[in-house]
Amino acid sequence: MRRERVLAAVAGVGVGMLVLGGAAAQPAVPDRATWHWYKGNTHAHTVESDGDSTPEEVTRWYRDHGYQFLVLSDHNVLVNIEALSGAFAVPEQFLLVPGEEVTDTFATKPLHVNGLNVARLVEPRHGTSVLDTLQRNVDAIREARGVPHVNHPNFGWAIAPADLAALDRYRLLEIFNGHPLVNNLGGGDTPGMEAMWDGLLRAGRRVYGIAVDDAHYFKRPWDPMAPKPGRGWVVVRAPRLDPAALVASLEAGEFYASTGIDLDDYTADATGISVRVRAAGQTRYRLTLIDATGEVQTTDGPEAHFTLTGRRGFARVRIGDSNGAQAWTQPIFLDGRP
Repeated sequence: MRRERVLAAVAGVGVGMLVLGGAAAQPAVPDRATWHWYKGNTHAHTVESDGDSTPEEVTRWYRDHGYQFLVLSDHNVLVNIEALSGAFAVPEQFLLVPGEEVTDTFATKPLHVNGLNVARLVEPRHGTSVLDTLQRNVDAIREARGVPHVNHPNFGWAIAPADLAALDRYRLLEIFNGHPLVNNLGGGDTPGMEAMWDGLLRAGRRVYGIAVDDAHYFKRPWDPMAPKPGRGWVVVRAPRLDPAALVASLEAGEFYASTGIDLDDYTADATGISVRVRAAGQTRYRLTLIDATGEVQTTDGPEAHFTLTGRRGFARVRIGDSNGAQAWTQPIFLDGRP
């Protein structure tokens, strides 16, 4: 499976500057034909905060269920992954990435931002408004050399679309969270998380949508309201299974997000998007192209090619199946976007 994007460079993943005659040329475009796809979860909890299983048990679950990387993101706790990595990490097979869910509030509203590949513990900074609190914590994660992703905006109806539109220095937003109480689909006059994402894209924000577990309980299979593992993940294209390479690819949109659909092929550039689903049994699929105008184009079946010629702004594809699972490709940003 390959994915080609119209990007000048992907920071931190082996892209160099060519210098000719003393002047910097355009950055070299990486050869993505040699890159690989890695399945991972960036949001999971252990007994170090409010989970029911040890870091070892949680790590073992993800490794044994076919994931290639995992971020343990306990609330205001940076789990020491050194010993875990010694026991579980295998080059190009399984990796632990340092992480933390920076957990704050403003006027009782829960404001949570994950820090991926942070170099140290990030203490919540607090603020004078929802936006100010979020911005301070995003900035703190950047100061710790980490990559932020904004978590479950509709949890507690805490984060309004206007807050996300005004927030700076982030590129990743949860559009699906596997916790059953985060209001993924919105309600009343509050849009769902995917609709919030489209609003940001129409406004010209380069934000990419991720799916996560937010798993807390690994020992309550009988409880439908327990936030359990295996509900949402990302599949990241990177040159190697390495924390810096993975988070750089996430910030460049080199991934797709899923709640149960796997892709066999996915290519995208400014001329078109092609998707082929790894079909399962008698499951049926619908592929939907969404662009900046709100126009949609649908194809029934496990594969489609959507031409982008003449479209403006952005374009992305949502894949749905007859059992309710979904997957989302990341937006391609087109010339002349609004």
